[in-house]
Amino acid sequence: MKTDKLPKARSEMEEYARSEKLLSLPLPPPEQLREYAIELKQALVDEDRTEILATSKLLLNTLSDYFAVPRPKTKILSVRPLEVHGEWEFQTFGDYDTETAVLRLWMKTAKQKKTSAYGTFLNTLVHEFCHHLDVVQLEFPNTFHTRGFYERVAELYHHIQDTPPKKIVWQRFSDGTYAVDWAKTMRR
Repeated sequence: MKTDKLPKARSEMEEYARSEKLLSLPLPPPEQLREYAIELKQALVDEDRTEILATSKLLLNTLSDYFAVPRPKTKILSVRPLEVHGEWEFQTFGDYDTETAVLRLWMKTAKQKKTSAYGTFLNTLVHEFCHHLDVVQLEFPNTFHTRGFYERVAELYHHIQDTPPKKIVWQRFSDGTYAVDWAKTMRR
């Protein structure tokens, strides 16, 4: 996970700074979310696309209702898109369209075409929902990937999972971006 570069436009820079500072969200009651998460895990094991969509929508609707935001339209797609740039390969796990409020999640890996691991899929669902929340409630129209954004995603993900969140350790780069230092983060 790497943060977006700092924008140049003043209004975007202000949004980026506000997102960077917002490290947490009020958390919804967990019981229903955790129940849906267990159902989602089973749907992924069963590779049941219809049930994956239905359960994803239940999770997203519960989150939307709690945060008092419109429910995003949701699509479950099959094999992740794969982009190859020289020696680098990038898979798209999910995306959120800020214009249409459509959240898309891919359920299969790009190369082996295996169903996504539960934790990966749930994290992607929460990540894309947080983009939705940024745009429709927090007034972050560009929904930048800031450290604050990733902290909010992690907090909500661990809340749903009922797992203790790890303190994210960030590594700073010369261009002003940050990336998670996974080795240090996992040791905490």
